Amino acid sequence: MTTEVFDRIPKHLQGFIVDQHYELYTPIDHAVWRYVMRLNKAFLSNHAHESYIEGLGKTGIDTERIPRITEMNEILRQIGWAAVCVDGFIPPGAFMEFQAYQVLVIAADIRQSKHIDYTPAPDILHEAAGHAPIIADADYAAYLQLFGDIGSKAISSARDYALYEAIRHLSIVKENRESKRIQILEAEKKLEEIQSTMGPMSEMARLRNLHWWTVEYGLIGSLKNPKIYGAGLLSSIGESINCLKDDVKKLPYTLAAADQVFDITTQQPQLFVTPDFKHLTRVLDSFAYTMAFRTGGIDGLQKALDSKAVASMVFSSGLQVSGQLDEFLTDDRNEVAYLHCKGPVMLSENNKMLPGHGKEFHAHGYGSPVGKIKNHSTLPDASAIGHPVRLEYESGVVLNGILRKILLNQKGRPMLLTFDDCTVTFRNRELFKPGWGVFDLAIGESIVSVFSGPADPEGFQLIYDVPAESTPKPSYTAAQFRLHQLYNQIRQIREESLNLKAVENIFNELTHDFPNDFLLVLEIYELIISRGALPDFLSRVSEYIHQKQSKNAWTNRILSDGLNLIK
Repeated sequence: MTTEVFDRIPKHLQGFIVDQHYELYTPIDHAVWRYVMRLNKAFLSNHAHESYIEGLGKTGIDTERIPRITEMNEILRQIGWAAVCVDGFIPPGAFMEFQAYQVLVIAADIRQSKHIDYTPAPDILHEAAGHAPIIADADYAAYLQLFGDIGSKAISSARDYALYEAIRHLSIVKENRESKRIQILEAEKKLEEIQSTMGPMSEMARLRNLHWWTVEYGLIGSLKNPKIYGAGLLSSIGESINCLKDDVKKLPYTLAAADQVFDITTQQPQLFVTPDFKHLTRVLDSFAYTMAFRTGGIDGLQKALDSKAVASMVFSSGLQVSGQLDEFLTDDRNEVAYLHCKGPVMLSENNKMLPGHGKEFHAHGYGSPVGKIKNHSTLPDASAIGHPVRLEYESGVVLNGILRKILLNQKGRPMLLTFDDCTVTFRNRELFKPGWGVFDLAIGESIVSVFSGPADPEGFQLIYDVPAESTPKPSYTAAQFRLHQLYNQIRQIREESLNLKAVENIFNELTHDFPNDFLLVLEIYELIISRGALPDFLSRVSEYIHQKQSKNAWTNRILSDGLNLIK
């Protein structure tokens, strides 16, 4: 990854970035890539959105081998995007933020050959060959960035992160070559337990549904003849074919998709069809008007309280309070009267920390009244500095203290008043006492916005916790290394137009020592067909493939698809 790409990403996201380690991809990995890409390209030329095939070229994605992220970035830069490698699933909020910065996150690993048609874990086939080509379309790229910008503000529930960790763990266990059946069953059970106790869907959960039914599993065009654009469909051989069949219900894409849950472990029984990419943006914008970052108020504060995570509360003066909300009080009219965040807390304006109001200064929390002052004309000005001030709010909150300082917002209006010897009371409850130090009063008649995370991540010194469980790197036996060598030999013969003399020996060794392998025999068959040579040997290979096809339905389908492509 270049310094230019790294520098465009904020520090709190950089911990998710990993090296691609291109040298660790095996010849089998490249063969899996080639098989899937050739099949998909043949099918999707007629069934994907028109920008897909064109986008493959624009984003530098080759059919023959796994792409290098550095080479992709050289081309993505021309359309304003970039790509970085990550380890599997990353938290939804972080994923959204990368999108907001026009950075595509790509899982560096690639699926095993036994998962060639569908992988339970994100991989480079899904991310690079699924997501990247479509962002070459300007309307879709704009939607993706907007989704990231809105999604990064979405408030999660306290259970959302537990769900994410369970999904991540299951994906790792399922894709790990060393996993035992009991480990998979235990991971599936844990995920089911969490899903059954999620409660009402959070903003992030509903946005995750919209993301799934568009970015991952979206169709575009008419209900009767839709085209594919979702990355999950574009990168899944089986599902890209099955999704267009009549038994998969096609629904018009509307806000209703936000409440339609999905199952990552199986193919989807229904899909949503958008008439065009601009419609995606219209629906997303409509959804955004239901979110706390646009509505604020009690509803927004309740979401922040329930999340048990850092959020930002924006007063009508423009002051932003970032911290974990632990209480808010309402008056007799059910309007916000007071809020309190437990420490550490940061105060900001326009997403920039106010000097002297970082986490160190407000390490033990921060609270302030909210609402209208009874006689607004009594709001003190500079002439009151050094004098006692009494403020009475319509809610019943009363403040008494000696005014020390007035901080104006960028419009020149009071935003923060600092008091010494201050007392704040509400309904016979002391909310602040003189012995607690100085009191910083936020000015604002209402809370106009509430969103996830700190307003100024760098000022807050935000660092995401990188998942403790990492995707294990495969280790190989001597026999497996030998199989890799056979794959590499066939690739060399194909790409360098070498003599076919060695192919029969490779086939004999393959069938004797690696009877469960199915992909290399297809490459051997393709190689002989393309050269129009060795008719007797071709018959042997064809008969061997026919025998393998009879073993089970999955092998038959994979081999049949490969044969049809070759023919």
